[in-house]
Amino acid sequence: MLEMHHVTKEFKQFTALEGIDLQFDRGIYGLLAPNGAGKTTLIKMLVTLIYPTKGEITYYGENILDLDEKYRDILGYLPQEFGYYKNYSPEKYLIYLASLKGLTKREAKEKISELLTLVGLKDVAKKKMKKFSGGMIQRVGICQALLNDPQVLILDEPTAGLDPKERARFRKILSNLARDRIIILSTHIVSDVESIANEIVMIKKKRVLYKKRQEDLRQLLEGKLFETRVPFENAEQFRADYSVLAEKQEENRMVMRFAVENGEREQEWITVSPTLEDIFLYIFEEETDLTGGIA
Repeated sequence: MLEMHHVTKEFKQFTALEGIDLQFDRGIYGLLAPNGAGKTTLIKMLVTLIYPTKGEITYYGENILDLDEKYRDILGYLPQEFGYYKNYSPEKYLIYLASLKGLTKREAKEKISELLTLVGLKDVAKKKMKKFSGGMIQRVGICQALLNDPQVLILDEPTAGLDPKERARFRKILSNLARDRIIILSTHIVSDVESIANEIVMIKKKRVLYKKRQEDLRQLLEGKLFETRVPFENAEQFRADYSVLAEKQEENRMVMRFAVENGEREQEWITVSPTLEDIFLYIFEEETDLTGGIA
């Protein structure tokens, strides 16, 4: 059990997070928020790169700062950008890291072979990483996070640079790993967590807004989400009148996907089932730009 108790993090005159209370048990947790909302700050506290200004983080009741190396021994971490040696091969790089983590040469060799096979890099295990694509480098990063068979695995924007096939492989890996460990996946890419996360944590205005199962979150928009076709000349006014979450051009009209709070219903509107992305866009509407992505 990994828990955050009334955690606040301040940077001089700026408060990044305030009064965070969270509890993580075995399974996958999706940490969702727009960029700049405090996801990385929270992650860095969980991996002891920075410390809470107030409150504490505990693992099975003990403060992780007091546990020190005992906590890091059971921790796997993939930051947004991790350091690696371009002239090293994945195998050489991982052997180096395994030695730092205290693995014997035999243990390291077996584990590295297993992990490189797992992420589809076995055939390039001895090639220099300077020739690798961004997605291949990210897969090496996933390997380094798993080297010590961690009980707590924390991943910050782990699918950056991965193509759709690689992302699907990554989600499958995480699903298999989650049976007996805590996995926290921080991202602003909703599809990364929609198919695999047991619970979703949403942060807004420096605090935890929701920590719920996806089906419970979807209830927020049940019966309030619609689609309709709008003539091009009426689209701007429609956006002003309603909370439009998505739109696309179809048959010389705009198909609008939108939420209505007050229960009003026009005859031509079609009721649709909410997705996690709908919920995300609805909750963070003022912090997103539908024409350019997350603000």
